[in-house]
Parts: sequence; C-alpha cells; structure tokens
Amino acid sequence: MILVVALLAAFAYKLRTEGVFACPSGTPNGNHYLAYCNATGFGDYDRGAFRFALEPAAVQAAAQADVLFLGNSRMQFALSSQATVDWFGRAGARHYLLGFSHTENVVFAEPLLAGLKPRARAYVINVDRFFDDRVTSPTGEILHDKDVRSRYREKRFWQSLHRPLCTAVPALCGDALTFVRYRDAGHWELRGDTSRLPVTGTGTGPSRDQEKWARYSDIARKFVARLPVDRACVILTIAPSQETMLEEAQAIASALALPLIASWPEGLRTFDSSHLDRPSAERWSAAFFEAAGEQLRMCLARNPRG
Repeated sequence: MILVVALLAAFAYKLRTEGVFACPSGTPNGNHYLAYCNATGFGDYDRGAFRFALEPAAVQAAAQADVLFLGNSRMQFALSSQATVDWFGRAGARHYLLGFSHTENVVFAEPLLAGLKPRARAYVINVDRFFDDRVTSPTGEILHDKDVRSRYREKRFWQSLHRPLCTAVPALCGDALTFVRYRDAGHWELRGDTSRLPVTGTGTGPSRDQEKWARYSDIARKFVARLPVDRACVILTIAPSQETMLEEAQAIASALALPLIASWPEGLRTFDSSHLDRPSAERWSAAFFEAAGEQLRMCLARNPRG
C-alpha cells in the first residue's frame, strides 16, 4: 500500500510540474482548447489538433472561412483582437487565424492546406519567416515520429480532465505560460504567468541572412502560385515585434510583385519582446484592416459563395 501511494504521489507530482496540470485551464465550458502548455510533458497540441483532426470544429471552421490568415505566433497574437472580430462582423464574412507557434512555415502549412481544401476567397500571409523550408521541432515530430498521433490523442484526453478539475479546484493547476485557441475563428488567448517576460517596444531589426532571401522568395512564389485564388486576393503583411524583419519581408514582397502592408501605429508594446500585448494588438489590427479592408472587400465581392 505504501508503494502504491508513493507511486501515485510521484505520478501526481509529475503531472503537476511537467504535465498539463502545470498550466492553467481555460474558461469553463468555453469554445476553445489548450493549444500549448509550456511544460516538458505537454508542449504543443495545436498542430496535432489540425493534422490529425482531433478538433473537428476547428478544422471545419478553418476550411469554411472566407478569409484565411497564415503565419506564426506573432500574427496570431496581433490579430486575436476585437478589432478583427468587428471588421468581419461588419463585412458579413467568416475568418480564421491559422497560424502556429515556433515560427512555423510552409513545411507544415502546405500539406495542411492540401488536406483542409479551404474555401477561402482571400489569404493574408504574415511574411515573417513563413516562406522558409526549415523544419520546426514540433513539425519534425509530426513528420517523422511513428508514435506522434497517439501522443496527441493522449494530450486531448488529458485536457478532458484538466479543464473540469482545474475549474473546480484551481489550486490543482499551475501558472506556466499557456495559450488556448478558440475553435470558431482560431483566435489565441494567453494565460499563465507573464511577469518575468521582457516587455519592450516595437521596431525594425537588422537585416539578417540576406543570402537566403532569394530562396525564401522562390518558395513564396511557388506557394502563392498554388493558392486557389487570384493573386490580387493574396495579402502580405508582417506583425511587428521588437526586431521586426521588415527589410526581408519587403524584399520577398518585391520579388512576388505584391504589396506589403507593413505600417503600424506608434507606441506599440510587446509582452515578451516578440508578441504584441493585447492593447497593442487591438491598435495594430485596427490599422491593418483600415489599410487592407478595401482589398479584402473586393475579394469577398468578386468571389461570392454559391
């Protein structure tokens, strides 16, 4: 009995410090799932949710969106705003933010889109290293680990316990950095302790890896050519951070002969030197739709749903 109790205690401790219970829960009964928990035993769930259709409502919403946003976590936090919701509400159109963490790129996005078969009438792409062929660590696991599907299913199972238990007894859960994804439009919401993260302003960073820009542009050219919409309905942007790779984004946009929407209001702040905080995201996304709204409305009117 002592041995059994000790084993159970050790298992519970590991769940609390390294597993899903290291992270806070989302809103009770909310239409979201735990996309990422910064614990060694959990990490990413978001990619598997889409790749293995573990979240059917989210997959369906992305496939049926009128405007699909592609990019990384900087785009996700920058556009997860009320300004985004309000613009699409006025336009009478559906949108989905289909960005992922770890500076995800076309290596994951291209096969995902092939499987989704989206009905989008316009695409907005955050150029921020999206047109790269580097395999990120979570994508490498999905592509090459034979047991990865079962691990993502386990993560889904643990969430079914995590939310009700942490809602009933909040002390059961920690405050590790977490974000949840809302299934209906893909918005992210940050949770957990951010007090130790470096709050900074935004700006442009030095030009790096210029020798790779031609390859990035070639990848971008091929990716855009395969999208099932007119080029006029592909909108490029870059969400600002402390060191925004603006010159690189401009070079890629120029190579594609597409405009880049890359201006932003003054005084924006990040919560961690990389991602816009909530007030800044509201301001930046409002400015983005002011600049891109006419083009988006044109695409929505040009390609009406049957």
